[in-house]
Amino acid sequence: MKKLNRRKFLKIAGAGGAAATVAACEQPAAPAITESMPKLYWRLTSSFPKSLDTIHGAAEVFAKIVGEMTDGKFTIQVFAAGEIVGGLQAADAVSDGTVEAAHTASYYYWGKDPTFALATGIPFALNCRMQNAWMYEGGGIDLMNEFYQRYNIFALPSGNSGAQMGGWYRKEINKPEDWKGLKIRIGGFGGAIMSRLGAVPQQIAGGDIYPALEKGTIDAAEWVGPYDDEKLGFYRVARNYYYPGWWEGQAMLHFFFNLEKWNSLPKPYQAIIRSASQTANMIMMARYDMLNPAALRRLVKAGAILRPFSEEVLDGCFKASNEIYAELSASNPSFKKAYDAMTAVRAEEFLWFQLAEHTSDTYMMIQQRKNAL
Repeated sequence: MKKLNRRKFLKIAGAGGAAATVAACEQPAAPAITESMPKLYWRLTSSFPKSLDTIHGAAEVFAKIVGEMTDGKFTIQVFAAGEIVGGLQAADAVSDGTVEAAHTASYYYWGKDPTFALATGIPFALNCRMQNAWMYEGGGIDLMNEFYQRYNIFALPSGNSGAQMGGWYRKEINKPEDWKGLKIRIGGFGGAIMSRLGAVPQQIAGGDIYPALEKGTIDAAEWVGPYDDEKLGFYRVARNYYYPGWWEGQAMLHFFFNLEKWNSLPKPYQAIIRSASQTANMIMMARYDMLNPAALRRLVKAGAILRPFSEEVLDGCFKASNEIYAELSASNPSFKKAYDAMTAVRAEEFLWFQLAEHTSDTYMMIQQRKNAL
């Protein structure tokens, strides 16, 4: 190392010591943890294609942050659905150690146990902020990981779509009876509620939905919201665009980590993963909030007809949902434990949100309708 010139050092210290101190604060040395931490390479399989850039992008944000915070010592490579395993096999791939991590929606695996659905969201549950409150401050992360451990999984929140739209319909839905016989593309737990209403849920991959709607093989389809729906072109063959997606008042995604691999990580790496996960969780929602408004305007201009589900329709859906929750709670202790915890948070949050949040937002929405914003 080059020997420091003592006279030059004293001159700098006397003339600009304070500035040097500030500069040192602004440009800290590389963290010491990276010098002693092991070099690791993990594979993360996503349940989503790269074309869903807002969702798939959350995993890329996460991997980039982990790499930067560890000065490149901890590399996580993201693979799109199908590159290692299919999108719906992500949880199994983590459980059996095929990969170290996955980016997925927990409710995809509700068929293993309905408790999986609660981490993502169930019909008539929480909105995005309430879900975050439950997870981060209401014990939701620990409660769900108590459940996940039986599948050799540790999980952290990793993104959210926010409230979704109610899907695209070839005919109008005006009363609860209109669900009967309706062939609708809908996945996961929401499909079970639809069955109770008399609809016929269909599991169809994203790329196959448009031709199914066009040919009349199905009568309706739900996907996510304006930004993602626009890409699939549903408005050309089913113009009735309903809201809200009562089965998904929000949809929280998770990073699944192989539990043994997670437990073997040094504590600093675990802390970095937690921090990167929180950032990915925030950014995904922010991106949807920025992209959906413009996409909705384009869809309406292209011919989409916005229609709200009537209160009568929503009441019928709410009743059917509660019937299923009661049945599951009576037969599945894990579901009951998580459901009771979530609904306790729900009761308190909606009590609060209807005051300051709702009244403030409602007033500003009125101003928007008056073109005052």
